[in-house]
Amino acid sequence: MVVTLLGGLGIFLLGMVLMTDGLKALAGDALRRILTRVVAGPISGMASGALATAVVQSSTATTITTIGFVSAGLMTFPQAVGVIFGANIGTTSTGWIVSQLGFKVSLGSIVPPFIFLGVAMRLMGRGRVVHAGVALAGFGLLFVGIDMLQRGMGGLAARMSPADIPSAGLAGRLILVGFGMLMTVVMKSSSAAMATTLAAVAAGAIGIEQAAALAIGQNIGTAVTSALAAIGATTAAKRTALAHILFNAFTGLVAFAVLPLFVHIVADAVDAFDGHGGGIDAPTALAAFHTAFNVLGVVLLYPVLGPFARMIERMVPERAVGPARFLDPAVASVGPIALEAARRALLEIVRDASVAAAGALRQGRFDEQRLGVAAEAVDRVRPFVHGLAQGQQSEAEVGRMAAMFHAVDHASRLIGAVRRAPAGGVALGTPVVDECAQRLGELLGAVAATGELDADRAMEVSTSIADLRRAERKALLEDAAVHRIDPDRAVRWVDALLWMDRVAYHLWRAANYLSPRPTSKDADAEARSAEPEPRHDAA
Repeated sequence: MVVTLLGGLGIFLLGMVLMTDGLKALAGDALRRILTRVVAGPISGMASGALATAVVQSSTATTITTIGFVSAGLMTFPQAVGVIFGANIGTTSTGWIVSQLGFKVSLGSIVPPFIFLGVAMRLMGRGRVVHAGVALAGFGLLFVGIDMLQRGMGGLAARMSPADIPSAGLAGRLILVGFGMLMTVVMKSSSAAMATTLAAVAAGAIGIEQAAALAIGQNIGTAVTSALAAIGATTAAKRTALAHILFNAFTGLVAFAVLPLFVHIVADAVDAFDGHGGGIDAPTALAAFHTAFNVLGVVLLYPVLGPFARMIERMVPERAVGPARFLDPAVASVGPIALEAARRALLEIVRDASVAAAGALRQGRFDEQRLGVAAEAVDRVRPFVHGLAQGQQSEAEVGRMAAMFHAVDHASRLIGAVRRAPAGGVALGTPVVDECAQRLGELLGAVAATGELDADRAMEVSTSIADLRRAERKALLEDAAVHRIDPDRAVRWVDALLWMDRVAYHLWRAANYLSPRPTSKDADAEARSAEPEPRHDAA
């Protein structure tokens, strides 16, 4: 009995992990598009959060995605709170899947062919077929695990009854809530804890009120997991975790306060909707209760969502500065969002380098501290992007990852070029040098002012400076050779041209790879093949 229970739980957890990983990889940019295009306010945020969580079967993925958006400035924190509320509703979809397909239909005996098909797709497929195979195999294992949980709980029910478990009175319900929290923390999955509870109530090992108390504890247990994950995290992650904790704690407290009455109302509603009059369908009633008390929490908190979000922002003030604030380790598990976070960090790095380059161009000095922060951020972006390769990536994500590595390289070289600026600034004095300085200054000023990188304009400026540099360098050296100009002045002008050429070139290449348009693997390869050779100091 115990072996069957543990085995069923293990197979269920494995199925959840595989199905969630496969669905996340299949969703790819879709998850990012759902949350960025649909979220306009709290209501749309709740709807998209519920939908995204139901699609990928992971409130964690939705929450981490939201953290990445808040960190990148793509979403305000009040919008993120709406998404978190919706994710708590969306995560209850697992209970419905288990109660309806696991117990009413009992797919455990007919899913082995689907597992085989999923494994075959994983081993022999390519691209999205691989991710679909992983999701399909996980889906099948999910119901094999549920089938084993049912058998194990059937044996447990033969040895114990609901009367053997504390439930009467406040103390008994508190014990069950605490045990539900412990289940989620130990299993690291509220879905697995809920599946175990559904199997127990279906087998008659526990009653519906006892199961409801466990469900409340399991819901609160996800907040404990969020709190542990927020330790040492970024401000966006801490705020999101705190919003999750407060929402789940408030929802659990309200549900606990009206527990017996609420359970009976939901059970009667399920029985009336079913229309058979043959008694309470306990698993369905529990799934409905789980959804109902999360919806109740949203209904009660929605009118004060704005003040709720502002309270959290005051409780967790923003402390992180610099481009590295985007690089939250938590978002690394969701490829498209992690790549967007890296892109945002690199955009700010290039902007800071452009500000420094503008100072070096005009005055011969720049903010070394700001440039140093940008250089440190580059060193953090590189391993951050490299770590994404450990997860499942689509072809588009692989192409974007390669583009990020190119952008990191050019950002690093841009910082290095700024630090090698001519002492005292660019030596003006010839029409060509003056024109190059004007064009580069305008480009750097635009980047510094807006933070946006116009790749087409950067290419135009870089190409024109390169053409002028080639012709002027030759003319200056020839004039120095025949004593038309002082050789020292000629060298200073040549150095100025070479420096401006390097800065413009690396700024252009960084802008090209940081373009927001999606880059496929083939498009990225095409871009690499079309890229001109780097301009060296001796060019």
